This record gives sequence, structure tokens and C-alpha cells, in this order.
Amino acid sequence: MAYKITDECILCGSCEPECEVGAISEGDDKYVIDASKCTDCGACADVCPTDACVPDE
Repeated sequence: MAYKITDECILCGSCEPECEVGAISEGDDKYVIDASKCTDCGACADVCPTDACVPDE
């Protein structure tokens, strides 16, 4: 299961460098995760100050 970034994202960018597979990129209103690249490691969730990175259930 991949992670997703919710509307709680404040575009701080802390998650992007934590992604070892490069699945996270800056979108228009928030960062986005490419589900086909995400390995479900949770590194993004560990550093997100607003808890915007959550498992995509």
C-alpha cells in the first residue's frame, strides 16, 4: 500500500528528500506521491510536521 499526502500539506518540502525512491514531487497545492514508485516505507510520515503523509487505504 502506498502513502498519499492529504490537504493538510503546507508545502514545507520536508518529505521530498526523505523519499529514497523519488516518489514525492511538488504539486500545485501540495506535494504528491507517485503510488507506482512508493515502497510504503513511511519515511515521509516520520518527518511531516502536519501529519499529511498517510497510508492510502
